[in-house]
Amino acid sequence: MSAIPAPAAVPMHHAAIGACERAQRIRVTGIVQGVGFRPAVWHLAQRHGLRGTVGNDGQGVVIHACGPADALAGFVADLRREAPPLARVDRIACEDGAWLAPDAGFAIVPSGTAGATQTGIAPDAASCAACIAETFDPAARRQGYAFTNCTHCGPRLSIATRIPYDRANTTMRAFPMCAACRAEYDDPADRRFHAQPIACPDCGPQVWLETCDTHRDAALPHEAIAAARLLLQRGAIVAIKGLGGFQLACDAGNADAVARLRARKHRASKPLALMARDLAMVRSYARVDVDEATCLQDPAAPIVLLLRPGGAAALADGIAPGMQTLGFMLPNTPLHHLLLQGMAHPIVLTSGNVSDAPQLTDNDAARAELVTIADAMLLHDRPVARRVDDSVLRVMAGAPRVLRRARGLAPAGIALHPDFAAAAPVLALGGDLKNSFCLLRAGQAVLSHHIGDLRDPRTLADQRRAVEDYRQLFDNHPQCIAIDAHPQSLAGAGARAMVVGAGGASPPALVAVQHHHAHIAACMAENGLPPDTAAVLGIALDGMGYGDDGTLWGGEFLSAGYRGFTRLARLQPVALPGGDAAMREPWRNTYAQLVAAMGWPAFADRYRALELHARLRAKPLGVIDAMLASHANCPPASSAARWFDAVAAACGICFDRIGHEGQAAMELEACADAATLEHESDDRAYPFAIDAGDGTLLPCLGPAPLWPALLDDLQQAVPAGVVSARFHKGLAIAIVHMVRQLRAARGGDEWRSVALSGGVFQNRILLEQLVRRLEQAGLTVLTHRQGPSNDGGLSLGQAAVAAARSLAARATSPADLTTTTARTETTPCA
Repeated sequence: MSAIPAPAAVPMHHAAIGACERAQRIRVTGIVQGVGFRPAVWHLAQRHGLRGTVGNDGQGVVIHACGPADALAGFVADLRREAPPLARVDRIACEDGAWLAPDAGFAIVPSGTAGATQTGIAPDAASCAACIAETFDPAARRQGYAFTNCTHCGPRLSIATRIPYDRANTTMRAFPMCAACRAEYDDPADRRFHAQPIACPDCGPQVWLETCDTHRDAALPHEAIAAARLLLQRGAIVAIKGLGGFQLACDAGNADAVARLRARKHRASKPLALMARDLAMVRSYARVDVDEATCLQDPAAPIVLLLRPGGAAALADGIAPGMQTLGFMLPNTPLHHLLLQGMAHPIVLTSGNVSDAPQLTDNDAARAELVTIADAMLLHDRPVARRVDDSVLRVMAGAPRVLRRARGLAPAGIALHPDFAAAAPVLALGGDLKNSFCLLRAGQAVLSHHIGDLRDPRTLADQRRAVEDYRQLFDNHPQCIAIDAHPQSLAGAGARAMVVGAGGASPPALVAVQHHHAHIAACMAENGLPPDTAAVLGIALDGMGYGDDGTLWGGEFLSAGYRGFTRLARLQPVALPGGDAAMREPWRNTYAQLVAAMGWPAFADRYRALELHARLRAKPLGVIDAMLASHANCPPASSAARWFDAVAAACGICFDRIGHEGQAAMELEACADAATLEHESDDRAYPFAIDAGDGTLLPCLGPAPLWPALLDDLQQAVPAGVVSARFHKGLAIAIVHMVRQLRAARGGDEWRSVALSGGVFQNRILLEQLVRRLEQAGLTVLTHRQGPSNDGGLSLGQAAVAAARSLAARATSPADLTTTTARTETTPCA
């Protein structure tokens, strides 16, 4: 075991180790800084009668403890068993020695910085019950204070500038503690013992309100939060500087305010998030089961998607048009708790930006860019170290699923199979949409907070800053940089620039990972599969990604390990008339599907009476036909998402154009009839065809039989909700049939595990239908929980693939990793 430098000395007398005593150096790694771990160690040492010290360093927490052997053993056991609420203990390593111990007592010592950084920064945590009670206690000195926190709650990632996590390494370094806060900070019996963001009205950050001309002369309370609340009640839009950046708020019960917010923010249709005062208020507007209540009240305080039951209290219609769900969260800071007091309705709380731009974090930038949106700004003077959006969860198939990993969840490490610990350090840069990046080191994957769409130049610049930020924060020096195999990937271009800029004799190796392989690998990694695992049967359904044959993939059946994959089958490719335009205008997909399934003349002859026929006739079909005939600007794609768009448009949902990504599919899911899903015979589900292939062509799952059945239903005025339900059920049944066929072709014993990944699996109906039917077929189903199934999880899969390949390369040719990965990039994984 390599030597670990002792923490900085503290002024105390030392004594030799007694004859009946034992001394140990105890190394604790995981999320153990900024979560009250050292105070917890101090309390445990008092209980067990031990002498010694505890301190932070770049690797975690290091303890020197001395005392009777049985007391020491009990102490070590309690370190894991009684860790603070926000801590996560990954490993405890003990080493016997003869270190000097103080002659009495146990002390917290100043942090050391020796050694490589291996510890983690805890995610930001919502205010704990004790701090909120104190904030509303008229007798407490922090009554009404917007920054009340303790070791069990408050900011972490959003204020940390480097590790170790001490006040001097946070944006709180600008606020020297007053005598009262210092006394709490130094008192081992106080819950603020070594709470780095500790503050009070006398020494900490302050809140104030700035109003635009329209409201400057209004009679407002002197206290800023009360004034902001009154403005919200009057219908104003207020920009709020939150934990990880600016938010835009309005009264969710005020239809005019919601409409103005949408217009000013240029956000026409995408659902808006809501914040409610408490769980009781949420239940007035949405159905909340036990798992959903647990998610809402978790320290992460995410947005949770909840069903709107019939008869629920009404909110403005513009909150989530076309949807049967509402995204609710509970207050995550004292500022939000104070603001919500006295509000009759929840508030809309959406990111503080113009639509699709990065969330703002700086006061001056907010004044400049939000002036055309917000009527007032609730500001404070604590700097935000990094932008962190709200996390989004949805309970599906019996478990919470992360749809967006951000505040409260990032950057908590995802523990991989222990065999990954030997892999070289990796940086994976993710995809261009819903971007995240991932650092992999010592068997831990640090998945970044949500970044966004890199096609926006501001977001791309923000991503590159965030990558460097995390690399410095976690002391990341990658030997491999993993990227998407698309030759025009924006994230990939950044990686190539990093390799060129690295210079030296051994620059990082580039590892290109096919998009859908990364999806499946991310699911495998989350589920703890080892680097040399047997292949799983991966089903990747999404919008599209660059295939290793140069075509567009989006509905794939793969035999996949980390190190490679084989494409077994696919959804039937259909042309995308107009290329990118087909992703914005669902009618194009409907027309292409009808032409492929039966031809326009047959459709027109049989279904001329349908409104769908008239609406399609009004489109420039001659231009589309010319594209299809010449194969110009209409690439074929096996995209599952475009099937959902085509069916939605056929039902009259988002026929002409979508207002945000996935809108047509989301509204198609939202309208599905529950009774049809639960009670109607599978015989009524829409049929699909499976073409087994001929040895040279891949097996295909095709939608040709779907269309006559669906159109017949429309001709008989079957409601769109029933059509949607039959489509969802039919697709799930067809996918299971394809799985059975693929397994039968291999003798029926291969692929006992099926991994489901890709953005389409954010669809609750399809996910739950597939999980149930595959499990009934006797298969183990692997799904996402800790990371998103959408492109926000790609970087985790890329990192796992690169790490597994580095381990394999080291085993076969230790000096040839760069050559191996360069060849992989030139010819994407096969």
